[in-house]
Amino acid sequence: MRRFILLLFALMLFLCPALAEEEDEWSLEDMLSSLDDELLSDIYTGPEAAKNVLEPEAPSIYEEDGSILITITGTGDFTVGGDSRKSTSIWETELKKHGGDYHFAMKNIRDILLADDLTIVNFEGTLTESTHIPSSKKNNEFLFSAPPEYVAMLTENGVEAVSLENNHVYDHGEDAYIETQTHLSNAGVVWSGDGQLGVIEIKGIQIAMLSYLCIDRYDQLWDTVPVDIRSAKEMYPIVIVSFHWGNELMYYPTNNQIKMGHLAVDSGADLVLGHHSHRIQPIEQYNGVYIAYSLGNFCFAGNSKPSDMTSFLLQTRFRVREGENGQEITNEGFIIIPIRISSRADKNDFIPTPLTAASTIDSILNTLKENGRKHCTYAVEEYPLSWPETK
Repeated sequence: MRRFILLLFALMLFLCPALAEEEDEWSLEDMLSSLDDELLSDIYTGPEAAKNVLEPEAPSIYEEDGSILITITGTGDFTVGGDSRKSTSIWETELKKHGGDYHFAMKNIRDILLADDLTIVNFEGTLTESTHIPSSKKNNEFLFSAPPEYVAMLTENGVEAVSLENNHVYDHGEDAYIETQTHLSNAGVVWSGDGQLGVIEIKGIQIAMLSYLCIDRYDQLWDTVPVDIRSAKEMYPIVIVSFHWGNELMYYPTNNQIKMGHLAVDSGADLVLGHHSHRIQPIEQYNGVYIAYSLGNFCFAGNSKPSDMTSFLLQTRFRVREGENGQEITNEGFIIIPIRISSRADKNDFIPTPLTAASTIDSILNTLKENGRKHCTYAVEEYPLSWPETK
């Protein structure tokens, strides 16, 4: 109030002719100079005033004990867009209901992905307008492509990295695959695949990612994968490996999946993420490292109503401390976030949605535990649903 009165008085002196006659040399500049410094700092917005504005302090990356905690989310198949051979698609039909806003698909999961430090999805498809179809793909039941601008579905919704090594990345040929890589890189999305190592820095810690398509290629990879992982581990403290493997619609891993998963861990992988079956598969803890054999589907426009629309997100945490011999990495456990790949139970609307019904969540947990006991020597016994501090 005091400041307002002083300013009002100054303006009155300047505008009032009677007062101006008494003080011919009186000016607004003179009046303002008579005001106190506190008022001047409020009404002056030039460079000098800016010096008095305190910049907000950046949040610390360190925990109370001085360590760095990194939370990573892994998801299953991210498949959006349509099939260039068809005049319309189930995705485009749903998109029209949302006024053409393709971000609709992420609305129920966005906050979760923004709250972590790193989200990795299996990007199964292409970012291209190309209609070219390689001869090897002409008889495929499904071909996937999305307009290049759809890369914003990742960047605007908390997805920082993708595995780009699966059986649909070549749906429109090598040129479209390279184009997809370019769109991802230009948008700042880190990708791995085709022998390319992806590296991202989180809280000052560099994380390396590798991706492999294993279907019908195991014999080529038994020797390659260990060399790649060891090489990455020599340079980066955390190495995450994604595998596209196994059999579709199966709820448990094959012997080759298990063999390759264990080989990856023995070679230095700190986390293994799997996909391709379109169904959830158990998690193992092998030599202290989690192997998620299949994360099922995530945002999946490949089917209007899959027979099983349940899935889950995997979240795990690494703690980084400075030790006598450099950075020490410890595994801080994991949780799963049960989801349905649709916000509706009667059809797939491509909106992954966290589940709340206890009966459905229990069904997911029982499926994972039962198949783990039957098929995985190192299967985890429990699947926590929340971190200890958030219970």
